[in-house]
Amino acid sequence: MKYAMNLVVLQNWLDNTVFALLLVTTLVYWVNLAFSKNWLVWGTTGMALANFTTAALLLARWLEAGYFPLSNLYESLFFLAWGITVFHLLVERWSRSAWVGAVTAPVAMGVTAFAALSLPPQMQRSAPLVPALKSNWLMMHVSVMMLAYAALLVGSLLAMAFLVVTRGQPVPLRGSSVGSGAYRAQPVRQLPVAGEGRTAVLTQPVVTPEQLTLADMLDNLSYRVIGLGFPLLTVGIISGAVWANEAWGAPWSWDPKETWALITWLVYAAYLHARITRGWQGRRPAVLASVGFGVVWVCYLGVNVLGKGLHSYGWFW
Repeated sequence: MKYAMNLVVLQNWLDNTVFALLLVTTLVYWVNLAFSKNWLVWGTTGMALANFTTAALLLARWLEAGYFPLSNLYESLFFLAWGITVFHLLVERWSRSAWVGAVTAPVAMGVTAFAALSLPPQMQRSAPLVPALKSNWLMMHVSVMMLAYAALLVGSLLAMAFLVVTRGQPVPLRGSSVGSGAYRAQPVRQLPVAGEGRTAVLTQPVVTPEQLTLADMLDNLSYRVIGLGFPLLTVGIISGAVWANEAWGAPWSWDPKETWALITWLVYAAYLHARITRGWQGRRPAVLASVGFGVVWVCYLGVNVLGKGLHSYGWFW
């Protein structure tokens, strides 16, 4: 009993610490952008500490409750914040731009603030699992879905940052949306070679990451992070259908959460289709990704506020 109480006290201390770390980190990134300070290393350090502290909170929760901590809103919010910090660190390691943290840190902070400061105490406490959640699919399905949400949110935030950076300006992007070689030389035109009866293809020089503009970088990073989140979302939806078939006897019931998960999938499928097969770059796909940002939040939280469903247990209702 004393051990469990100590874990609860530790959780209360850790969730407030995560919020404080993300608050300070957000201010660091914003000051870095506003006053051109070279504080990126401090922002990265703050996000890394927040990531570690959130992981410690989830581990303490797991030890206290005895099951993977994704059974209620409080736990899933902190798991989402942890996922956002993970994808932030991956993206920032490549980009070295304060714009990444300037858009991701405040969202992670808002998520933790809602969980730690706004949810009533009874929603923050762990509770025995309802029968439908007593399954090995809990870890598989919900964790993959939350990581998918985190990746899609980060990718959409980068697209929104792209729109802010390029507002009112022409956007001559040099990256490619197609294939893994985003910075390969691109064909320009064909010219005949004198006396040889053949043509030569002139290409642009290879664009290295160091030569990319901020707009190039945000556009390409947004595409790649969303490209990672989309298969995660697909796997999450499929695993949820398998679990639903085991728990309720039907893989799909048009529950509000299922319906909005499908809408989310369609929005990001349209985004990737436009970029890969239509060659879209720049503002048009960024606007579509920004729409996806709102759709993810409706899928994750909105349906639980607006009405009941099979996925409402342990959340708002």
